[in-house]
Amino acid sequence: MGEKGMGEKGTTGTGTSQTGTGEREVGRGEAGEETRSEVYGELAAVGPYGVHPGHALITMVEPHPGHEYAYNRWYEDDHYYAGAMAMPWMFSGRRWVATRDLQLLRHPEKSAIGQPVTAGCYLSTYWITEGRYADHMRWTVGINKRLNRDARVYQDRTHVFTAFQDHQVTVYRDGAVGPRDFHALDHPYAGLVLQVIDAESPQQRAELLEWLRARHLPKRLSGSPAAMVTVFRPTPLPGDRMSYVKQVEGVDTRLTLLWFLEADPRDCWEPYFTGLGEDVAEGGLGRVELVAPFIPTVPGTDRYVDQLR
Repeated sequence: MGEKGMGEKGTTGTGTSQTGTGEREVGRGEAGEETRSEVYGELAAVGPYGVHPGHALITMVEPHPGHEYAYNRWYEDDHYYAGAMAMPWMFSGRRWVATRDLQLLRHPEKSAIGQPVTAGCYLSTYWITEGRYADHMRWTVGINKRLNRDARVYQDRTHVFTAFQDHQVTVYRDGAVGPRDFHALDHPYAGLVLQVIDAESPQQRAELLEWLRARHLPKRLSGSPAAMVTVFRPTPLPGDRMSYVKQVEGVDTRLTLLWFLEADPRDCWEPYFTGLGEDVAEGGLGRVELVAPFIPTVPGTDRYVDQLR
């Protein structure tokens, strides 16, 4: 959020009014906390407000053994909303899960993302309005500090791969037909594949991105169960981030790909996703550090929790 909205007390509730003298009154929520509601109208009147997912939060997390059910309920019942979707400019989100059989499909075995490569049962993906990353980040740092103070952050978990990312390109299988990338987290896709590629240098990453866009992804998507691939590059986290989230690696050299599938990844792993590492290696522009399949969670349930180990 902008400078004027920072440092004010409270973030919940509605209502504001003006006195007969034109002076603003502070809005108060149901709990009586100040909400500074008058600032919201000013912020809404300025800045970008398109629908393009210019940025994303992609976070893969491993609940500690024995905490799977409690973690799932905390995330779905509280954090998905209070720690994500209720925030300004984060306009779409979806959670994904990797049951044990899906974890065992991951490759390569020696991965720079996680050891073992099976680490990270849950993946959450969120779209952020293009041009609003800085505004959103100011809010998310503030609200997460508040959630920590209020003991609303579940500690028995490990962030395996968490990064805010800038959108680079989306490649579609069917051209102009079908859902666009801004629909992707709301459309009922049957699965998702997270792919992470590391280049040797920033210049090589630029070449890798162009190769993916113009040659590799159109070829791979043709006739495949994947309707689109979104490509992102990670951005560094702010210095005042939460201590349990490590600084992002590969900011200058990494690309993150999300493959949105119209079929369960277990039904199409061969031949579509087993050779991705070899294809990139043959191109000579990078190394695949992770190819990981997921299926969507069923919000409000504990479905699949008993299949994680």
